Amino acid sequence: MSTKQSTCWLPFKHGDRILFQGDSVTDCGRDRDDPAALGYGYVMLIAAALQARAPEMELTILNRGIGGNRSRDLVARWSQDCIDLAPDWVSIMIGINDTWRRSDSNDPTTAEQFESAYRTLLERVTAETSARIVLCEPFLLDHPADRLAWRQDLNPKLAIVRGLAGEFGAMLVPLDVVFGDLRETPRPDYWAADGVHPTLAGHGLIAQTWLRTIKASGAVRETD
Repeated sequence: MSTKQSTCWLPFKHGDRILFQGDSVTDCGRDRDDPAALGYGYVMLIAAALQARAPEMELTILNRGIGGNRSRDLVARWSQDCIDLAPDWVSIMIGINDTWRRSDSNDPTTAEQFESAYRTLLERVTAETSARIVLCEPFLLDHPADRLAWRQDLNPKLAIVRGLAGEFGAMLVPLDVVFGDLRETPRPDYWAADGVHPTLAGHGLIAQTWLRTIKASGAVRETD
């Protein structure tokens, strides 16, 4: 019995460079001195799944998430940490700190500022690379209870991410929807103890949802 796995659903090409960008959820403890370091979160889990399934494709996975970043921080470092890396795929998860700083630092990012910054990122990817784009929803669980008040700020930003995904033809990873559906299974802190930073199970759910979104895109890799 053959143990060879089919890779026909993978939309990647041989040698593709897949870049993950974002804040601490993406960063997840990566070694900033090692450009190949992936951290110990969902990026590592996605890389492990793809590289185990399709070793012949020799995919390169890059993590350039930085804890604490907001959308405007990505704009400031987009040349060095995105364009200059010549990615074939760019996956972005940003926005929760744009909401969080309003709550803990009285330093809000308006919906208009968020959209302008995010649009700048996507316009540059479109104009300066040939990369396909994956947008991951920022997500928030309702634990602790004070997180519920953040929804007033976060929900408009979620609508912006969803709208930009449609406008730029990006794949949308519906993380806020998925976490919302499972928040009581078995309890919110099972997925993210502070409502924002995922547990191991939470990172596993992100990785599964990301891969499921890629598969559902209907794209099939070209034959080398």
